[in-house]
Amino acid sequence: MSVEEKLQTMEALWQSLSADPAAIESPAWHEEELAERERKIESGEAKFVEWEKAKAEIRRRTS
Repeated sequence: MSVEEKLQTMEALWQSLSADPAAIESPAWHEEELAERERKIESGEAKFVEWEKAKAEIRRRTS
């Protein structure tokens, strides 16, 4: 499968999955992780980072 075909397949899958958001249930760990992150923000243990800085950091860590 070419890259273009793979992207088209991904797009078709996403359109199918996102057609009915209620059909996709988030796992319990997702809510727990969000609550923990919110707690860290409120307590000052964590802070928000600008998107461009976050992308640069992700690229640095994965290169």
